[in-house]
Amino acid sequence: MIIRSLGSIPIEKVTAGKNTFRQVLIGSDEAPNFAMRRFIIEPGGEMPNHTNTVEHEQLVLNGCARVSIGDEIFEVKKNDVVFIPANVPHSYKTLGDESFEFLCMVPNKEDVIKIIDSKRRMP
Repeated sequence: MIIRSLGSIPIEKVTAGKNTFRQVLIGSDEAPNFAMRRFIIEPGGEMPNHTNTVEHEQLVLNGCARVSIGDEIFEVKKNDVVFIPANVPHSYKTLGDESFEFLCMVPNKEDVIKIIDSKRRMP
């Protein structure tokens, strides 16, 4: 069993993103099937278009962002639920003056991340 305070978990910078941070809330070494992470993308921040070899299940906790998934672009906000299939390109860009924060659950499998185009900017 794992119980800990959110404030006690280290926050690390995501180097591929701009103004993007991550907390590993429950790691793949702690739970048998899924890892749980919290992402924080500050105002003006973004994550470039990339793929992962594992699916993502996400719950938006705060803020608003433009999210591209494949060839579609969505605006998501607090309390929205997002599913990103494995190997589908996706990116994030904050909208407004609040941090965009979300929980992201992924299966405990090898995850190879590939940046598609770090220079491409989302509208």
